[in-house]
Amino acid sequence: MIQVTFPDGNTKDFETKVSLFEVAKAISPSLAKEAVAGKIDGILKDLCVFIESDCKVEIVKKSDDDGLEIIRHSFAHLIGHAVKQIYPSAKMAIGPVITNGFYYDIEFEENLSESDLKEIEEKINHLVKQNYDVVREVVVPEKAIAVFSERKEDYKIEIVRDIPEGETIALYHHLEYVDMCRGPHVPNTRFLRHFKLTKIAGAYWRGNSNNKMLQRIYGTAWSTKKELDDHLFKIEEAEKRDHRKLGKALNLFHYQDSAPGMAFWHPNGVELWNIVESYMREVYVTSGFQEVRCPMMLDKALWEKSGHWAHYREHMFLTASENREYAIKPMNCPGHVQIFNGKLRSYRDLPLRFGEFGSCHRNEPSGALHGLFRLRHFTQDDGHIFCTENQIQDEVFRFTKQLKRVYSKFGFEDIIYKLSTRPVKRVGSNEIWDKSEMALKSALNQSEVEWDVMPGEGAFYGPKIEYSLKDSIGRVWQCGTIQIDFNMPKQLGAEYVSENNERKTPVMLHRAILGSLERFIGILIENYGGAFPLWLSPLQVGIATISRDQNDYALKVKQDLEQRGIRVIEDLRNEKISYKIREFSLLKLPFVLVIGNAEVESKQVSVRRRGSKESISASVGEFLINLTKELERD
Repeated sequence: MIQVTFPDGNTKDFETKVSLFEVAKAISPSLAKEAVAGKIDGILKDLCVFIESDCKVEIVKKSDDDGLEIIRHSFAHLIGHAVKQIYPSAKMAIGPVITNGFYYDIEFEENLSESDLKEIEEKINHLVKQNYDVVREVVVPEKAIAVFSERKEDYKIEIVRDIPEGETIALYHHLEYVDMCRGPHVPNTRFLRHFKLTKIAGAYWRGNSNNKMLQRIYGTAWSTKKELDDHLFKIEEAEKRDHRKLGKALNLFHYQDSAPGMAFWHPNGVELWNIVESYMREVYVTSGFQEVRCPMMLDKALWEKSGHWAHYREHMFLTASENREYAIKPMNCPGHVQIFNGKLRSYRDLPLRFGEFGSCHRNEPSGALHGLFRLRHFTQDDGHIFCTENQIQDEVFRFTKQLKRVYSKFGFEDIIYKLSTRPVKRVGSNEIWDKSEMALKSALNQSEVEWDVMPGEGAFYGPKIEYSLKDSIGRVWQCGTIQIDFNMPKQLGAEYVSENNERKTPVMLHRAILGSLERFIGILIENYGGAFPLWLSPLQVGIATISRDQNDYALKVKQDLEQRGIRVIEDLRNEKISYKIREFSLLKLPFVLVIGNAEVESKQVSVRRRGSKESISASVGEFLINLTKELERD
């Protein structure tokens, strides 16, 4: 007799071994129709797998998160099935699931085009509608090698030979096509309907540039057509909002090969940068942070002492002078500890808060670079709080409260909070970890926010909270963080004098709200599609004249606005007014003022707001009053 226990605590007995599908059917025929897999004692298995002893069982439906992952994994196999029918000589490598989709790396004799991608997609549509069964077969390595040798699948043979002895090898039969995978997969292609192949890219086999370049076919798949349509809409919107394209169109920044992973900031971009930095500098002041600045290079000995030389050296840019080795700083924390160590501190000085717009360099792989989102040179709104253990909760609460205000100012109201707890390998006693994790939990609860735990995801030196924001098209960006560090202050000899006149090591809290200013500006560009709110727009008003006769009046209007701190650009060229307005529209200016003879005579301006085809007439004074009110609301 085999007893199966379900998630709700109910049990069911079976006289002999039974498959997961049979268990689902025994619960409910409707459940069996929706089931794509199951879990035996928490481990995902194919529905065809048999239960042979007492265990806990959960049936996975296509609508579950795990079910969606299985659907996506099965679609990767469908790429293989379709490709082999169209290109029999193609060699299949790997096809894993990724966020929101899947891909398959394949060796082709020719380079694929967009029309080829469409043909593969049509073939997949034809295959899934056959509603064929996907058959799992467990084999020994010799059988797997024989199967793939017959099909000349060199990459699969290499994978089989790398599988540790004793590990299960499963072949999945899709009609005449055979693939290999840990699984699980859907039992039938009737579960596979809502998908789209999205792009083709190059990828080295096993990520090694010494290996052959394969072609990677990406796709996305969802449980329902609506979910697929929503995701494709987001992709389309994301392409329109791509900060790299908008950065060029709005004349904010550019990149070039002579400085890979580094941005060249144009005047408009520097204006945007300064707006963000100036606001964050105000945040430093209101949060009780003292702004500091540390050297760009530090001696190798300090990086050895901090532990970065041993664990982070490959990501650091190195240099030397007068027989001394230096590293350009990849982070700011060791420098801030040096400032703390600049004099003997008392417990009365704590908490001590240092903040820096710290310029950092990291030797990121060229393949990982991505616009402002992944750079080799970036600037952090970096802060470090030196405090006692008893002050942690209050500091984290203060930080969380401040972070919510900052994100709201930039237009982000939806924040996701995640607490990362102790990893297996760590420094510090369990008692300290208990106290630190409890302090973070209490601070989050005190902040009255919903939060999740990520077990074991903390740094080796302490637990942390990650703060992610959701943008206007639903994408999630991890930006802010606050991390407890027991290790670095001790490594670098940071001490304060306690109430009992004893030397103690302070706790160090690493904190950032924006993270990288470059990355956050990229997020802002994509969130707003370049159409920034008035306070954030690098150029707020454009002035266009109908003819040169109005140029003197236009310059006077510009001067009046600039004296009130408004950021203005004028177009006094001898061009058609429609052309000038269009140029300003492409720059996504919040307001355009059109000036003709009528405006000069009446001492007014014609005001057109971004996104509106209507214009209203107003005096410069009236326009300034309305503009000031709007800036105050922002």
